[in-house]
Amino acid sequence: MLVIGAYYFISVFQPGSGDYTYQQFMKDVKSDKVTAVTIKQNKEVPTGTITAEFGKDDYKSCEVTDVNQAINDIKKADSSLANKISIKGIDHSGDMISNLIGVVLPIGVVIFFMVMMMRQNGGGGGKMMDFGKSRAKLANPNGKKVTFNDVAGLTEEKEELEEVVEFLKNPGRFIKIGARIPKGVLLVGPPGTGKTLLAKAVAGEANVPFFSISGSDFVEMFVGVGAARVRDLFAEAKKHSPCIVFIDEIDAVARRRGSGLGGGHDEREQTLNQMLVEMDGFGVNEGIIMIAATNRVDILDPAILRPGRFDRKVGVGRPDVKGREDILKIHCRQKPLGDDVDLHEIARTTAGFVGADLENLMNEAAIQAARDDRAYIMKEDIDKSFIKVGIGTEKKSRVVPESERRITAYHESGHAILFHLLPDVGPVYTVSIIPTGTGAAGYTMPLPENDNVFMTRGKMIQDIMVSLGGRIAEELILDDITTGASQDIKQVTQYARAMVTKFGMSDELGLINYDSGEGDEVFLGKEIGQQRPYGENTQTVIDQEVKKIVNKCYKDAKAMIEEHIDVLHKCAALLLEKERINRAEFEALFEPETEVETQA
Repeated sequence: MLVIGAYYFISVFQPGSGDYTYQQFMKDVKSDKVTAVTIKQNKEVPTGTITAEFGKDDYKSCEVTDVNQAINDIKKADSSLANKISIKGIDHSGDMISNLIGVVLPIGVVIFFMVMMMRQNGGGGGKMMDFGKSRAKLANPNGKKVTFNDVAGLTEEKEELEEVVEFLKNPGRFIKIGARIPKGVLLVGPPGTGKTLLAKAVAGEANVPFFSISGSDFVEMFVGVGAARVRDLFAEAKKHSPCIVFIDEIDAVARRRGSGLGGGHDEREQTLNQMLVEMDGFGVNEGIIMIAATNRVDILDPAILRPGRFDRKVGVGRPDVKGREDILKIHCRQKPLGDDVDLHEIARTTAGFVGADLENLMNEAAIQAARDDRAYIMKEDIDKSFIKVGIGTEKKSRVVPESERRITAYHESGHAILFHLLPDVGPVYTVSIIPTGTGAAGYTMPLPENDNVFMTRGKMIQDIMVSLGGRIAEELILDDITTGASQDIKQVTQYARAMVTKFGMSDELGLINYDSGEGDEVFLGKEIGQQRPYGENTQTVIDQEVKKIVNKCYKDAKAMIEEHIDVLHKCAALLLEKERINRAEFEALFEPETEVETQA
């Protein structure tokens, strides 16, 4: 916009240049075509306008830079024309004002818009001239505080951080014996396990200034901005020392350097280098404790993980059954529960859930109760929210052809029978042929009752067998097979290949890791060039071993379903009638002497 204004300024004050030029005028004078000349001289300047008269009502004009020189040129070219020159003065005061308005107005508009943009982007370190300012937010000491009482299921993790809080409150107790405060604490764990909540609890307990910022707030499109923001962040932290600086999702700025498609020295690496220097360089940052959270510790740069920068690495894992029960108690503080709600039973049936999942589970249950105009949450609400959280929203209004409903019923019945018969993968929680929002035509939801730390070979074999159950049922009952088992087949292949290449569960290949790391993302710090650490012959053996495992599982699973073919038919019929059946209804199908009562 400034360039446009400058161009307009030049164009206004530059003498106009039409089709008729001074050179053409002089040619016409020498050719005796001009009968009279009128010169209008600008005030106080030698420039002016020459108007040549060629006859009646025939005039042409051009601009001249020096009127006196033009008069001398005319006299030399045609002395008889000298007596026919009329000279007039021009008052340009009005033109000058209009010209100034034409220049000042666009420049003023440009300045106005620049000021408005700066005001709009103001606040939070976002001003146009404040790119290098840190975007860290200082927690309000008078605001609502989160304490360790609000954190459940993380007993050992809280103990680690309580020591940091104690050091901030009473540093003399530790300094007296020669201990130093940890410079950094890295919280590592899956999403939703409570890493950010732990950091908020530290802030609430420590009663010291608490700065929080996201890793993505450092990196910008302009080179050097991230490093400047790191410097500004630590400069602000030093002013409020002792204090805590919390960086959420630090993997956005601290990824491994010198790898991936981006190559070497980019803006992110400059930012990381500055952070490394600030955390443990020549400067002194006493009293500043760094807390960072990530769920991708595998892609972090090794330099930031060493002692002296992040002295402690606290693993925040999935809670066990006792931890889940404690978390549920916290999330039910403000939620009235019905007499039929047993939090211990809910905790037992939500193996694998993290804190965020449990919070979402109870929130969906509360929404369901409010939708039904009830003042308390019933077990029925939690059961519905369990399906919604685990599978997705059911599309009950979707019209499904009867032939497809029958295919889905037998497919899901095949999965469910194997879930029930195999000891390490069941029991069945619910079976449904209602389509879901995720695109599935139906689902079979198991109910794991144990928190398994390890995956045994037997458990992986049973997982493969269960995944094959749907395709086996289709082959046994239907005239043709469908694409409904595509995701199951993909999962089967992944399990079998992992058993052979990663976990040493193949007798033929032995205890050797053949995993080439092909799943590693180049954009997450891995190398762009990947090579298999084995030859073609070994690849052939791997494929043969994978196929051998899948074929064996398929044969065993098919035999089990054929043995319970009557249950397969009864389960499919019950699903076609009710669309969804629970654990009790499904397990009753295996009792040959009991007639199953269907409910409308």
